[in-house]
Amino acid sequence: MRKLPPLNAVRAFEVAARHVSFTKAAAELNVTHGAVSRQVALLEEWLGVALFHRAPSQLTLTEAGRGYLNEVSAVFDRLATASMYVMQQAAPIVLRVNAPPTFTMRWLIARMSVFQRKRPDVEVRLTTSLAPPNFQENTYDIAIRGQHGPLDDCRSIPFMTEIIAPICHVDLQESLRLSHPRDLEAHTLISYATEPYAWSEWLEAAGVPGLKPANTLGFEQMYFALQAASEGLGLAMVPLFLAIDEILAGRLCVPFGPLGVKRRTYYANSAATLKAQTLTGDFCDWLQREGRDTEQSITAWAASQGWAL
Repeated sequence: MRKLPPLNAVRAFEVAARHVSFTKAAAELNVTHGAVSRQVALLEEWLGVALFHRAPSQLTLTEAGRGYLNEVSAVFDRLATASMYVMQQAAPIVLRVNAPPTFTMRWLIARMSVFQRKRPDVEVRLTTSLAPPNFQENTYDIAIRGQHGPLDDCRSIPFMTEIIAPICHVDLQESLRLSHPRDLEAHTLISYATEPYAWSEWLEAAGVPGLKPANTLGFEQMYFALQAASEGLGLAMVPLFLAIDEILAGRLCVPFGPLGVKRRTYYANSAATLKAQTLTGDFCDWLQREGRDTEQSITAWAASQGWAL
């Protein structure tokens, strides 16, 4: 017989560890803060090891907790995938989502397992495009786009603010001392064909219109520009939510802080037919929660730098 830990306690731990917060875990699980705390304590007693360091104003994972989270998350992902497969054999429910390529690769896919655990009965099919949504000619239920406002003839649900700013590898800033926009005269500016905010616009907003960089590097897609910046080839103008993980990890930085940033909003657009309302509504609710979490991470990071975004 398998010697299994109390599974409700494992579930409570996984959610709490993912958020590093009992409060956020309680909200996701629709239980009280105390219930999550008791379940985690039960699991720690069963394992005979502490999974969290508890301080009055801070919760952090122990080394054992981090290792256990990696294993438990993988088990839950496999369980969700297996359950979804079995359910799909009986009566598959398909949700077709279309989104920009870089957004899909760098943000959406990394979070999809959370939605799949909530709705294991749904098969999400992802496609990518930058074209304006057209629900008459295309076979998707939701079209995610960065926009300046809701679209006509669509149900447009905002879920995340896009803050666009120059980023670069930390080694580039440390070795070349980028402290003022005019320092860009000695550097490489990376651009891409689909950029929503041109370098010329940013330079004007930063007070150095007409500045000529030492070199330029152009790509077709944002993904390649972001990768080039990550490799230290120059500075790229990208949404912070696509780079925040690498910023927090200390690989990328925002050399000029909030100077000249531009904002748009990401929307989930749907045709809002009666048949699709419940499923698209569930997906949009999930997007809004994930968007808030990402925005909170960016806000907390900016505050740690003394910036107000």
